[in-house]
Amino acid sequence: MNFKKKISLGFLTAFLGIGLIGGGTFAYFSDVEETNNTFAAGTLDLSVDPTVIIDVDNLKPGDVMTREFYLINDGSLDIAEVLIHTEYTVDDAKGDNGDEDFGEHIIVHFLENVDKTGFDPDTWEWNYNDVISSTTLADLRDMTPDAVESLQEWWHIFGEESGLVAGDDDYMYVAFEFVDNGQDQNVFQGDTLHLKWTFEAKQTEGEYR
Repeated sequence: MNFKKKISLGFLTAFLGIGLIGGGTFAYFSDVEETNNTFAAGTLDLSVDPTVIIDVDNLKPGDVMTREFYLINDGSLDIAEVLIHTEYTVDDAKGDNGDEDFGEHIIVHFLENVDKTGFDPDTWEWNYNDVISSTTLADLRDMTPDAVESLQEWWHIFGEESGLVAGDDDYMYVAFEFVDNGQDQNVFQGDTLHLKWTFEAKQTEGEYR
């Protein structure tokens, strides 16, 4: 094979190779689009006003104390329930309380959620929504009542449903009593009980969005 034929055959082979490679790049059309998506979590934000519900001194057996406060949903999510956790400590002034527990002598007569209270047309009476009824602080430590639960039946008028929607508040009314049991309660003279109520907000159930 002469030199000219070798050169011609080389060019032909190179041309076919380039054609095969180039042909692959034009086999389909393409287009690209982007999407920008967001997952923004809501906020669960419960506040209590005032933050000190009761602060009283110089108590004696038989004293009754009523107080008012608000549970406020400052978040963007609805609240399904608000659980009340009770803790307390006692400063024993004389150190002679022994087995006596000051918390057994302080009764919460009622903790009413006024917004959940409704009128019963069957009895023509107000059905007060008492979250707590006649319970000592000692017993209340073993309980976690729901402060925003509605005890109203569906046919009652005015009372709200359970929960606390975003931006809303519930008006709470509570009554405490230092019980006079008719017996010697001198061991509690000068004592101080520090009550801590923790209000734990729970979200509503997830939903199909």
